Amino acid sequence: MTAASAATLPPSVTDLRRRLPADFAFGTATAAYQIEGAVAADGRSPSIWDAYCERPGAILGGDTGETTCDHYHRYAADADLLGWLGARFYRFSISWPRVLPEGSGRIEQRGLDFYRRLLDALDRNGVEPWVTLYHWDLPQVLQERDGGWAARSTAEAFAEFALVVHDALGDRIAHWTTLNEPFCSAFYGYAAGTQAPGVVDGPSAIAAGHHLMLGHGLALRAMRERRPDHRFGVTLNLSPVEAATAAAADQDAARRIDARRNRFFLDPILRGSYPADMVAELPQVDWEHLVRPGDLATIAQPLDLLGVNYYRRFVARAADPSGASAASASPAADTLVDAEAPAAAEPTPHVGCEDVEFVATGRPRTQMGWEIDPEGLTELLLRLHRDYPVPPLYLTENGMAHADEVGADGRVADPERIAYLRTHLEACADAIDRGVDLRGYFAWSFLDNFEWSLGLERRFGLVHVDYETQQRTPKDSAYWYRDLVAAETPRLRGTANRTEVLGAEHVRRSTAGVDPLAAPLQDLVTTACWGTVWERPELPRPTRSLVTVSLLAALGHHDELAVHVRGALRNGCTPEQIAEAVTHTAVYAGAPAALAAMRVVVATVREASPQDGP
Repeated sequence: MTAASAATLPPSVTDLRRRLPADFAFGTATAAYQIEGAVAADGRSPSIWDAYCERPGAILGGDTGETTCDHYHRYAADADLLGWLGARFYRFSISWPRVLPEGSGRIEQRGLDFYRRLLDALDRNGVEPWVTLYHWDLPQVLQERDGGWAARSTAEAFAEFALVVHDALGDRIAHWTTLNEPFCSAFYGYAAGTQAPGVVDGPSAIAAGHHLMLGHGLALRAMRERRPDHRFGVTLNLSPVEAATAAAADQDAARRIDARRNRFFLDPILRGSYPADMVAELPQVDWEHLVRPGDLATIAQPLDLLGVNYYRRFVARAADPSGASAASASPAADTLVDAEAPAAAEPTPHVGCEDVEFVATGRPRTQMGWEIDPEGLTELLLRLHRDYPVPPLYLTENGMAHADEVGADGRVADPERIAYLRTHLEACADAIDRGVDLRGYFAWSFLDNFEWSLGLERRFGLVHVDYETQQRTPKDSAYWYRDLVAAETPRLRGTANRTEVLGAEHVRRSTAGVDPLAAPLQDLVTTACWGTVWERPELPRPTRSLVTVSLLAALGHHDELAVHVRGALRNGCTPEQIAEAVTHTAVYAGAPAALAAMRVVVATVREASPQDGP
């Protein structure tokens, strides 16, 4: 990390933070293939993206994921950077071919060991893991042997993979996402062919989408049987879709795009059925053979959370059969290829919508060519709240690509990204004000990375990566996000002044060489903000662990509490110290809250050390 100076932060940071709930969860996100590199290390087998990168012209600039951010070797320093950033969660994915190189069967322990090391590093920095099990890197062997997601057997293999990872790492992770953006995996991968595996076949894309959701249901059910206390969900990339005009043909075009992009996934997952209009419009799909008895019930497993990835709105219209309207259509509006390439040059991912085109509205664009539309995010969240029986929502990806460069002073100025993040978080606050149960926001992305078909050119990161030297440089947006996270964090029932006083006393004891664990727990700060305790390197790790346990106990976040109790034990805290930290919460949270938290502590300690109890 360089010594880049922070941007001058607008006074709206604190006001924005205060608009969001006190326990609103902030995070950042990445994906395994986009940052890890080391594609042949420690027994990892090729993924469909390794194979796709070998196709001439498939990736802008001929880039690959062979090295990208080299996170596989630099994970510890990256975890330190996440600790500096201060966001509570880090959402990352597990590489399927790194854990099950043959797609199923043999487990590669060296792959699991990498994720154990990463979890250790996150724990040392006070960052909570949020795992995505599938972020597009299917083992190539399953594509070659069975046809990938177009085959039902891949759903069953995914459930096996999910359970292997959950059994191996489940004592360290409380939040699980099965799939990330199955629309892209199915429709860009098997209909448009612009992502791996590069297949162009509409019925195969529909089959892939069904099998992705079936795999989600099978995996979620199996993991929940193991650990019903964990929180499970899926992440969908969703967009508002509107018609360009009031003309019947344009209204129908918007309806059909909405069915493919949104309802094809929302309806079976949340309602247990496919959109009837889409089924009727695709007679080339053998729906009766594809959707077997019991499939929809499996897909519609109850969710503890729904992840939403939001980047843009779609404005659709019926294409002029003569082609006269093509000149005003939005270039590459529905693709992940170069934004200057005409959309008509490639097959559409929207199966059965070859006669639909997308219209630009004149809004500013990101480097991806996507129009910036924070109001669309509010509309989307309100629609989910209004039209579907949704569980708590998390915005699991949101961000913008920009042509960022390191300046002569070592600073990466990206005011456009700061404005993007600010306006989209304001859109989140607007939705919450109108009743939406939105509980968190994850910035995409933590690091610049391999942006799939667009290679290394498009930069989404809060942290700039020099791919030649692997130098990490926090951008101005990273400083802004860091200040936002710390601006106004949870306060416990009017205890701010008391905890600030106790915090100052505890820091004084620690820096004076007094063993903080020997001090009375009443002098152990249950800090008024998440960031304060973890940004003080002079505080010993056991102290910070006990502070976190105490805060989580008071807030009643019992799933996270169990994770941090295990972390406290690893950091050298005794069961007695942990119990005392929880007992202390009765002073300001009440005896019932402390008693409920103590039950979690007792169960967690016994699970970690069966022969002992607190």
